[in-house]
Amino acid sequence: MAPEITRIETTEFSYPLEDVGSDTGFNLVYDPGETTNRRLFSIRIHTDDDVTGEFIGGNSPAFAEFHEVADYLIGKNALNRERHWSEMKRGLRKYDRMGMGPVDVALWDLAGKYYDASISELLGRYRDRLPTYASTYHADDNGGLDSPEAYADFAEECREMGYGGFKIHGWGGSDERRDVDREVETVTAVGERVGDDMDLMIDPACELETFGDTMKVGRACDEQEFFWLEDPYRDGGISQHGHRKLRQNLDTPLLQTEHIRGLEVHTDFVDAEATDFVRADPEYDAGITGAMKIAHMAEGHGLDVEIHSPGPAQRQCMAAIRNSNYYEMALVNPECDNTQPPIYEGGYEDQLDTVDEDGTVPVPDGPGLGVEYDWEFIDEQKEGGRTYE
Repeated sequence: MAPEITRIETTEFSYPLEDVGSDTGFNLVYDPGETTNRRLFSIRIHTDDDVTGEFIGGNSPAFAEFHEVADYLIGKNALNRERHWSEMKRGLRKYDRMGMGPVDVALWDLAGKYYDASISELLGRYRDRLPTYASTYHADDNGGLDSPEAYADFAEECREMGYGGFKIHGWGGSDERRDVDREVETVTAVGERVGDDMDLMIDPACELETFGDTMKVGRACDEQEFFWLEDPYRDGGISQHGHRKLRQNLDTPLLQTEHIRGLEVHTDFVDAEATDFVRADPEYDAGITGAMKIAHMAEGHGLDVEIHSPGPAQRQCMAAIRNSNYYEMALVNPECDNTQPPIYEGGYEDQLDTVDEDGTVPVPDGPGLGVEYDWEFIDEQKEGGRTYE
């Protein structure tokens, strides 16, 4: 008999980020003495076979969406992921469907434990170690990444640690701090320092206010032969026409689709020739099921898919994808820790020094996601939650 879902538990909890603040523009930055509390959710799917699927990630809007479809899953076969994915997709058709991600990942974790295999083994593993790039915090005025030279110094440090790539999150925040000239200077400084030895990327995170500003930064990337330019300007990363025009005027490849939701719109973005690399995220893109659909769509178009952000679900996906270049170690800074939560037991982590001398990280090979969560810590930090049964 297949395992039947009997109960689903969600928990809201928070954890502190020490020496991390905000630049007033929604970006996390190094800020000594400040503490930012970050909120996360966990989900546990229980079955009558005593197999439990677990995942930690997602945000309040995602779990508000999940609340709309959670009751549907009770009493269902936990292994029928594709059917559940399709039903939830329809049920959440009025929303962005980010509520599908956490539950789909948890169902994959459950399946891996049921079959005693890692998720990447179930998907068909392609590799055991993942080439990794360092993905920075945004710029600050506090002695961290506070100048083009500081970025170049940090890129050099990352190169010496083994990283094969380095991505700039640059100058954002208030109107006074947005500085296209400094963005260009940072691209140039990093490119001149390590461009011969590393693949370089930049992600303005939709900070650049005009197409013209984006062209200035893009042409600096052209001069330094950047690997990609990601989500540059204020359309929010969603304009197919705008990014097609950028591709027509720049040599640097674009990486888009982090801020659009779903397989179909990813496909439309590619077919409109509005991106070169494709973005996918198992939390944002309706789970491992959704992320792998996007990866296979990109492969069918002859393009690469780059998995967004670090985490065990991201590692399991990338391990089963041929057409992907780098695992993203985000967010990193020379003066403070990564933003990842302290929720793992058994040695799993996503920190600046996690990579080996070849700049790679391993793929967890235990059942499911291959990680053990520290539920004692999560329960101590609990702020709320729901149970469905």
